[in-house]
Amino acid sequence: MTAHQSQLVLDCASPETLAVFWSRLLGGVPVHRDPGWSRLDPPGGLRMAFQRVPEAKTGKNRLHLDIAVEDVTVAAEEALSLGARRVGEQVRDAAGAFQVMRDPEGNEFCFVSP
Repeated sequence: MTAHQSQLVLDCASPETLAVFWSRLLGGVPVHRDPGWSRLDPPGGLRMAFQRVPEAKTGKNRLHLDIAVEDVTVAAEEALSLGARRVGEQVRDAAGAFQVMRDPEGNEFCFVSP
């Protein structure tokens, strides 16, 4: 069998809200197929889909996106203005910098820079 990644699906309460948030962060045009399903094709990235589920998010993500940026501080400030939240302080070491963030529904992601 040969397989390939086709999209990353996030369970959520509001697919439209998350599709718009991520489109503002990564680019692309959100598509709202129906009230329970939206998607986004960010330029040069993997399709992201958002599907409504009845249960609330609990606990830490087992998977998260790392988003490469030139300046972690600038990217975090922009994400905050779009409705994201910062988790802890920015980390800097010999490999670069990263900042853990949460989208409007609490899904974790990181901005990383070399």
